[in-house]
Amino acid sequence: MRKEKTMVSAKDRTMCEATQQMLEKARRDGVKLDLDRGYEMKPCPIGVESACCKHCYMGPCRLNPKDPYKKVGVCGATIDTIMARNFGRNVAAGSASHNDHGRHILGLFRGIIDGKVKDFTIDDTIKLERVAKSIGIEVEGKEVLEVAKELCDELEKTFSSVEGEMPFTKRAPKATRELWRKEGVMPRGAMLEVMELMSRTHIGCDQDYNNLMKQISRTALADGWGGSMVATELSDIIFGTPSPTLADVNMGVLKEDHVNIIVHGHEPAMFEGMLMAVNDPFFIKEAKAKGAEGINLVGMCCSGAEMMSRHGVPHAGSFGSTEAVIVTGAVDAMVVDIQCIKQGLAEVAKCYDTHLITTNPRAHIEGATHIEFDERDPRICTDEVLSKAIARYATRKMPIEIPKQIQTGVHGFTHEYIEYMLGGSFRGSYSPLNENIINGRIRGVAGVVGCTNPKVKQDSIHIELVKELIRNDVLVLQTGCSQISLAKAGFLVPEAASLAGPGLAEVCETVGMPPVLGLGSCVDNTRILIAASAMVKAGGLGNSIADLPVAGCAPEWMSEKALAIGQYFVASGVYTVFGIGFPSIKETKFHNLLFDGLEKQGYGKWGTAKDPIEIAGMMIAHIDKKRKQLGIDKARERTLVGMSNRRELVF
Repeated sequence: MRKEKTMVSAKDRTMCEATQQMLEKARRDGVKLDLDRGYEMKPCPIGVESACCKHCYMGPCRLNPKDPYKKVGVCGATIDTIMARNFGRNVAAGSASHNDHGRHILGLFRGIIDGKVKDFTIDDTIKLERVAKSIGIEVEGKEVLEVAKELCDELEKTFSSVEGEMPFTKRAPKATRELWRKEGVMPRGAMLEVMELMSRTHIGCDQDYNNLMKQISRTALADGWGGSMVATELSDIIFGTPSPTLADVNMGVLKEDHVNIIVHGHEPAMFEGMLMAVNDPFFIKEAKAKGAEGINLVGMCCSGAEMMSRHGVPHAGSFGSTEAVIVTGAVDAMVVDIQCIKQGLAEVAKCYDTHLITTNPRAHIEGATHIEFDERDPRICTDEVLSKAIARYATRKMPIEIPKQIQTGVHGFTHEYIEYMLGGSFRGSYSPLNENIINGRIRGVAGVVGCTNPKVKQDSIHIELVKELIRNDVLVLQTGCSQISLAKAGFLVPEAASLAGPGLAEVCETVGMPPVLGLGSCVDNTRILIAASAMVKAGGLGNSIADLPVAGCAPEWMSEKALAIGQYFVASGVYTVFGIGFPSIKETKFHNLLFDGLEKQGYGKWGTAKDPIEIAGMMIAHIDKKRKQLGIDKARERTLVGMSNRRELVF
């Protein structure tokens, strides 16, 4: 074990006090966590700027990022072709992961309709009808299952079509769709788009970065307006559409006198199955017979964010804390499915005698126990998990150290609830939001989303960025691990309006909402797409998403999914800034296309910076640019007003 004095202070590795405490404990215990591995791992200076091509075995070919046009690859590929191919394969993998998730949820939906799945039902029939009507399905006079079957059949085209347009693209503004058609990037079927992009990036195939960019955009759009949107909308229909609810976040939600089970991953069905199982009187009795006060079900990462939003299930932390939470010694079982699951969990779990249980056939981990989850008979998996966790509680050997930090926040906003919040049951509309953007009380809207990355101090960029945005009257929408970062920092409560600028604060106080709205998991970024489309439809802010005074950011991104998400926002018209770094070389033709050329074609564009204040400045400057183009850049209101004026504000 390395001496602690040779290591970077835990306070310099994470802003989360609970994670700091567990990192220090892990070091004392001789266990190395991802936060230390990430600090020690030095990235390849060529690979980090995407100047390496390993798509065939004539190479790998390494070009010099400091002189990128000095030479080409063995096949003659230029730096622009190499970067475009690398970026394309990242987007293809990210889009494939989200589309696989959406296809799985669609399969569950079909199983419910066909009667093969008995333990789950259609929970939200109002949303079922609303989603069906949004893509042109007639619902009047039809039974629930009839509407559901028609919707299921139509959404199947999202994945299997080889021509035409994806069903949910009908929800995008007309001008945005016209751009996609004109530029040849309208997505057809997800399987086709991913396959074609992988084919084009093969050695000797597409070697024009501009042409590759078209398929990259089409594949990314197949994620945002395809599989991800299917996953979000059908999950709401099956499990219930979230609405604002109080939920506790951070490691203090663990209970020493309870059997603690953490569910971590991305697919909601397994977590929903666990929620049913832990409330079974049989297992509660079993736990108490072993000396426990009960069973404590806790979420982490994105499926945890979904369950927190739908049911108020407590949440122990983001991606960056999934190893650290096991160090408490109080986790009797961590149950995982797909995406963002670190292989390092297996070794940490072994050190603390915790059951690490994989449940999905698409994601096994060497050293973990595999208990497969089947929606047709979920209790086979959930009951075995519970039995193992209860048995582990009864034989706990490790000392327990649970951090005390717990933060309570409001979670569970959706594009539907925002509409209701602004106008009520009968006057639900985005018009009040648009009006307050036009009159200047709200400067604009920012989506701050995504991962945590051990390359930087955990949560730090998220928190400082959002603090600066709301201080400048920018309303912030959040998904994924970013939402957890800000919840731990206390931003997801109405009282946080005191941290906002005077205009945004006044709107928040009038409505009774936080200045930061949590919308769920990373797949739920589609809620932001739909909200942006609703803003265009409400009028006054242009004809396309690209006209809106909005911007997006993934401050601590790390995954290929993040690149796919970023590209579908850019292709939809949103200026999107990534923190930490970006896999391209400045002043190359491909980089200039991403960071300038796409906007000239009518899309959004990319941006990148490392400092959170600089990122905020870039996003605010873009929002101000859009305000000026819309002619709403006049002096913005900065004074609080009287009660009579406040009545006019009421949504």
